[in-house]
Order: sequence, then structure tokens, then C-alpha cells
Amino acid sequence: MIRDFGNKAAAELFHHGCTRQLPRPFWKRAVHLLEVMEAVDSLDDLVSGGFPPSVRLHPLRGARKGEWAIDIHKTSGWRITFRFGQKEFFDVKIEDYH
Repeated sequence: MIRDFGNKAAAELFHHGCTRQLPRPFWKRAVHLLEVMEAVDSLDDLVSGGFPPSVRLHPLRGARKGEWAIDIHKTSGWRITFRFGQKEFFDVKIEDYH
């Protein structure tokens, strides 16, 4: 379940299905991934609930240690980043952090 959002782009996409912050070709997959995040309560369920290409779940390092990321598109830098704990996703963001 998603507890809260860390930026406007993630909240808009989840609630309205669109945002100016993310290129339109990525909206459908990003919305699907957010819906999967809302429906599951573990990282394993997140991986199995995504559709091809895989969600490519990976932990972030350095200053962002403790955060996770999943790819919205494999060749772009757009990711959904978040923290996870107690069966909840929080500080969920849509960002291109590369």
C-alpha cells in the first residue's frame, strides 16, 4: 500500500493518470506500477506483480541509501523511487535522477 507521495508528479499520476512532469509515453507503465504498489504489501509481490519488462527493483546507494527504485522505462532515466517499511511504500516519487 502507498502511504504517501514525495512529489507532485507521483501524486498526480496516481490520482489522475497524467502529469506534466513525466513524458506521456511513460504514463501507462508508471500508472500500472503505482497500482501494483498500492495492491501489494511486500517487495517480492511488487516484483511478481509488474509486467514485462521486469520492474528492475534495485536499492539506491550513497546519500540515497535506504531508498529503492524501479524502472519506468529501461532505456530512460525515469524511475519510481520510494522507501519501504511495515508493508507500506512511502515518499513515493517519479523522477529522472541520472
